[in-house]
Amino acid sequence: MELDLSDLRAALAAGWRDFLAAPLYGLLFSSVYVAAGWLISYALLSKGQVWWTIIAGAGFPILGPFIACGFYEVSRRLEAGEALNLAGVAGVIFRQKDRQIPSMAAVVVVFFLFWNFLGHMIFAVFLGNATMTNISSSFAVFQTAQGVMMLVVGTVVGAAFAGTLFALTVVSLPYLLDREVDFITAMITSVSVVTTSPVTMLIWGLGIAGALFAGMALGFLGLFVVLPVLGHATWHLYRRALVFDGM
Repeated sequence: MELDLSDLRAALAAGWRDFLAAPLYGLLFSSVYVAAGWLISYALLSKGQVWWTIIAGAGFPILGPFIACGFYEVSRRLEAGEALNLAGVAGVIFRQKDRQIPSMAAVVVVFFLFWNFLGHMIFAVFLGNATMTNISSSFAVFQTAQGVMMLVVGTVVGAAFAGTLFALTVVSLPYLLDREVDFITAMITSVSVVTTSPVTMLIWGLGIAGALFAGMALGFLGLFVVLPVLGHATWHLYRRALVFDGM
């Protein structure tokens, strides 16, 4: 069905209610992201060990879909009136390894790796011949014409990658948890939802990006609230977007 702003407001309200109803689950799942954010910041800013940021960053595309399933499962149980217990929720997350979620994780990993490769290519094209500068201590290179162009092109290309990945996953991940479908069908369905309600989903995507940025800007502590609310809200938006027989 076509979504509008009232659906976004309802999904966010439901996401907030789910977070308040089961805050410990939200805090537990979010702690993985917060800990990784702290690790990346420490490795990059305090130790200058960029290789640690690569290892930690590469883990997000793999673990992300599984952790998101934790939020979806909590919301599903609250919606169905089922009992919440950590063993049961964790068991559902663990069982996803034998279903279609790993395939979705692989898709996310491919996007992540290709974007890393393309990002290095963009940097090389525009700044490959520039005087070597430590960008962690000086941003002068970005004030040149080539630096500005690199930022513009990188932002546009990055936005295109992020938008595509958003369209492929925004509905497909909760769909895969909820139903026995293959990941290709789930991705096609997700893209269909986005193309049916492009303005609404664009607002949703920008809202997610803005909320995540705000959460990270607060020393990653804001993610303890932002991630659970958005995770639960995504489940409810999926339920409003797709109507199945007998529901």
